[in-house]
Amino acid sequence: MANVNNMVPNNRFELLKNEILDYETAKNSILTGVEDYERIMYRKKRILEYLNADEKDYQDYRWQMKNRFTGAKGLAELIQLPDEEICHVNKVAEKYRFAVSPYYLSLIDPENHDCPIRKQSIPSAAELNDQGELDPMDEKGHAIQEIITRRYPDRLIIKVTNVCGMFCRFCQRRRMIGEFDKVVPRQKIQKAIDYIAENKELRDVLITGGDAFMVSDEMLGWMLGELRKIKHVEIIRLGTRTPVTLPQRVTKELVNILKKYHPIFVNTQFNHPMEVTPEAKQACEMLADAGIPLGNQMVLLDGVNNNKFVVRKLNQALLKIRVKPYYIFHPKKIKGTSHFWVKIEDGLEIMESLRGRTSGLAIPTYIINGPKGMGKTPILPNYLMYLGKNKAAFRNWQGDYFEVDN
Repeated sequence: MANVNNMVPNNRFELLKNEILDYETAKNSILTGVEDYERIMYRKKRILEYLNADEKDYQDYRWQMKNRFTGAKGLAELIQLPDEEICHVNKVAEKYRFAVSPYYLSLIDPENHDCPIRKQSIPSAAELNDQGELDPMDEKGHAIQEIITRRYPDRLIIKVTNVCGMFCRFCQRRRMIGEFDKVVPRQKIQKAIDYIAENKELRDVLITGGDAFMVSDEMLGWMLGELRKIKHVEIIRLGTRTPVTLPQRVTKELVNILKKYHPIFVNTQFNHPMEVTPEAKQACEMLADAGIPLGNQMVLLDGVNNNKFVVRKLNQALLKIRVKPYYIFHPKKIKGTSHFWVKIEDGLEIMESLRGRTSGLAIPTYIINGPKGMGKTPILPNYLMYLGKNKAAFRNWQGDYFEVDN
């Protein structure tokens, strides 16, 4: 006698497969840095030849910093930058500082003028557009001290440096970059630590910049040690893009310092799958192996990642290197960055495309920063259709309607 269950037609699982068929088709054309590493290695070799350096140099973050490209010189040869764009780079660099590490430069595809890595790192004439503000979040207006920003009851930010491995072309603090790299003097940082000690409601401290990992090991160890002496400081967070733009900075020595002061959390910023390289993987895994939770704060950027498949590929690649997609930030209206701005609908479409079609772990919170320091505000696609006294109505991720008792 035939098994009755085998005779019942059920297309449910085929329908589920069809839900992500479009992504399964598209994902092979969206390469991670791991998948495209052979071409990255070729470009790395050319950069090393140009700089007359070797592998030992390349793996030293100090060498990377010393040899950052800070002008148009070399770009024509290494990423096929035409004369017109060289002029643009030089002109923009007079207004907004430019620097990119040799490592990050190796990720640029010279044959693709719309390369998302290129857009993030190489100045363009669009930056001369004066739309927007230099300080749209009014950090200056929320400054308790020169290096402290406080806009929430139980936490604050300490900005300890203006140094970065690369100056992102959409940087929210481009007003602070200045003409020279500098670390805040220890006396000013001590004053900020004293303020934290005096205000017992402060349980969460974020060290950022610039880039928190761009201060010396000794300075970072001192700061963390001083903060850990304050009993009401529960967690310390560090904001860094070095796992993305300068992964050589994540050394055994740095990791050993960080793990002394748990609970430590690190937030970074991968914006495109191409940034997930073997070097980035190694840096993130070193931090994760030391018990440090990693979160990603992607910035939604036109022409870089305002694509639902790019974001899905990125977030799934991040989980594989133990980085939790934490936030998607809607771009801030910073002066000179209008070419990166997107519509809120773009972000909502991406969020809608993730729910149900990938792991919940791969779904971040979509955040809009309120103007003038009004704070982070989450927005979601609308799944709640009706909320009454006795009943609530919803749609699920596939658009199917259902009701529950309230």
